[in-house]
Amino acid sequence: MADENIEFDWKSVDSIFDFVVKNLDGEDVPLEQYRGKVCLVVNVASNCGLTKSNYRQLKELYEKLKDTDKFAILAFPCNQFAGQEPACETDLKEFKLKQKIEFDFFAKINVNGKEAAPLYNYLKSKQGGILGNFIKWNFTKFLCNKQGIPVSRYGPSTEPLEIEKDIMAILDD
Repeated sequence: MADENIEFDWKSVDSIFDFVVKNLDGEDVPLEQYRGKVCLVVNVASNCGLTKSNYRQLKELYEKLKDTDKFAILAFPCNQFAGQEPACETDLKEFKLKQKIEFDFFAKINVNGKEAAPLYNYLKSKQGGILGNFIKWNFTKFLCNKQGIPVSRYGPSTEPLEIEKDIMAILDD
């Protein structure tokens, strides 16, 4: 599995399930545990103009699909865009509780640059953006099928509920 701190050959990575990430407590989480689920991977921020609507819709989407046990939302806080996620992991846990967020939250990461998390380098390599493979802003979303392969990328302005039809289309594959 690809460790967040080790360089590795991208050709050896088959899916997001090959990665190990950190949770808000700093513990390793193998993404292998999501195998068989459709995953929506999102870089999030708590102080962005898109925060309120995105979190509301992500929660609604998760609530609709969580009982199928075939869907997961993987939220990765990121402070690379205008410092809109300044919170530490302790504050992020409080934010998650206060906002009643049930989907999975992970430790803060970088999504661009030399310090970008390997998971995000992989996602960007498989689903490039319109103007390049970098992440342009908070709430960029990657939809991965049950095999952990990124099948779609959505910009920050795409509302989570707009993605529901795409999720449903691959949920029963």
